[in-house]
Amino acid sequence: MDDLVILISKFLVSWLAVQVVTVILFMWYLNSGSINLPDEHLPKTAVLLCLRGADPFLGDCLRSLLQQNYPQYHVKLIIDSEQDPAWQVAEDVINEVGITNISFSPLRYVLQSCSLKCSSLVQAVSELDDSYKVVALVDADTVVHANWLRELVSPLLHPSVGATTGNRWYLPTGKYWGTLVRYIWNVSAMVQMYLYGIPWGGTLAVKTEVLHQTGLLERWGQAFGEDTMIRSVLAKYNLKVKFVPSLIMLNQEECDLPSLKYWFQRQLLASRLYHPWWWAVVADAVFTILMPQILLMVWFFAFMGEDGNTATFALSWYVIYITALVMLMLFLELVVQSVISSQGKPVTRLSVPLMLRMWVGMPLTHWIYGWAMVTSWRMETVNWRGVSYEVYGAWNIHLLEYRPYHSSDQPSDRQISL
Repeated sequence: MDDLVILISKFLVSWLAVQVVTVILFMWYLNSGSINLPDEHLPKTAVLLCLRGADPFLGDCLRSLLQQNYPQYHVKLIIDSEQDPAWQVAEDVINEVGITNISFSPLRYVLQSCSLKCSSLVQAVSELDDSYKVVALVDADTVVHANWLRELVSPLLHPSVGATTGNRWYLPTGKYWGTLVRYIWNVSAMVQMYLYGIPWGGTLAVKTEVLHQTGLLERWGQAFGEDTMIRSVLAKYNLKVKFVPSLIMLNQEECDLPSLKYWFQRQLLASRLYHPWWWAVVADAVFTILMPQILLMVWFFAFMGEDGNTATFALSWYVIYITALVMLMLFLELVVQSVISSQGKPVTRLSVPLMLRMWVGMPLTHWIYGWAMVTSWRMETVNWRGVSYEVYGAWNIHLLEYRPYHSSDQPSDRQISL
């Protein structure tokens, strides 16, 4: 079995080299500057926030949206119903802040052919008048900084840019292992999304004319998710998605492992349906996760067979590989910390106990994510915020039964709310 260990080890070294190069490219891009346009060049923008349930940071999200350094914008909320707990939160924040460039309405048109979020987006965009030149999307767990909208919209003035986006960043600290596993997964996911040009719906802007020109609005009316498809749709019109480094947004919500596993499955389902390079995502999972697991299997059988040299050889290479991945993650953490701290948000103190926990969390992330990928292939019914969907294909989504949001659908403080 020594030959097998040597072969896998050589492959992992080569694959690590590829990962190092991609991370270096991403870190280089993070350090590239961006130009923010002056007020007179910024178009009137509608900021859309679709709500079903009151997320833990919803109040902070709304306050931050209403304090943007941007000349002409309007925040438009589409809330599941007037009985939804988010409705009262929105009213309380508006009364507190006393700003009038916000409006909210219930979801009136529940389409049976897409997710409730896509229904809300279709309704919101359809109600905009021609004065709005840009549509910006944000999620309820995104607490933005004062220049968020200016930084998001400015690159859209380039004719080849059809959409702009940021990405999320999680804290690795917390009470639950799910919080750490999500953090480790997201570090890799963010690099992949940058390389593949995949936008994140939590911070996303699209030119209004592009929405109509590309038929993206009609696509949303038949889709499970709103963001992953955008790269492919825009590419047909020679338009690109631009990632804005300063829009890496910190998320401080906690989650446990059971809710994280199901969240992984939903994320992977959306990727399988709409990701233009889905098989590259699968290949990455095979190279990053499956190959080192073979080393563990070799170690186990060699150990049980009392082949000490082979067992030590296999385990040593596994430890080297996991350690290298953790080091890459830490390097990226240090670079991203400068972006997060510039927004006035808390950054992670990298203590020895935390780094050891990260090391243990890396193989745990591989196992949970690998299991989620396998099980996501068989997902035909999805439960999302108390509503079930049947998923027959990318453009064949069926809402089984709609019911207004109920307090029993609200996630606990350790479950992912999206």
